[in-house]
Amino acid sequence: MNRLDGKVALVSGAARGIGAETARKMATAGASVIIGDVLADRGRETAKEIIDAGGKALALVLDVTTEASWSAAVAAATKQFGKLDILVNNAGIFLGKDLMDATVEDWSRLVAINMMGVWLGTKLCAPALAESGQSNRHGSAIVNLASVAGIVGSQLDPLYSMTKGGVTLFTKSTALSFGRKGWKIRVNSIHPGV
Repeated sequence: MNRLDGKVALVSGAARGIGAETARKMATAGASVIIGDVLADRGRETAKEIIDAGGKALALVLDVTTEASWSAAVAAATKQFGKLDILVNNAGIFLGKDLMDATVEDWSRLVAINMMGVWLGTKLCAPALAESGQSNRHGSAIVNLASVAGIVGSQLDPLYSMTKGGVTLFTKSTALSFGRKGWKIRVNSIHPGV
């Protein structure tokens, strides 16, 4: 018996990097995993790796900045696997620019992916997560990828730090909000860093 047997997890930004490794680990632990990413070909490769290793996976195109894309991902997950138990809001970008060098366009893209993507994913997955959480004594779960840079700051990319600090506080606020609603959805953030 694995820890995630019978669970269904949607991981954004799962075509490569932290997201792909998260999806692989979850599949190894027994979860059926939805690989959501704008990198369609790489997402399919990651899903194939999981399937070839004996896991269950589905790749789909997920643009975290659009409601329609999130809605389609939830519909695909529930159609393919019957429910949604876990959301991992992993998709994110790093500019690597000083605040004096960044443009408004850089900022808008950073906020759209790093912050709006987390909000939309949470908002549009919450009904399915709440439904599956009611039938499980442990409830369902959301894990948001924040960053150490969102806690202590970063001289390399202050704007990235701002967005990841926002993800950290959004996570705490969402946990409180869902708790008040009586929804059995745990909401946590993790903070990778160098």
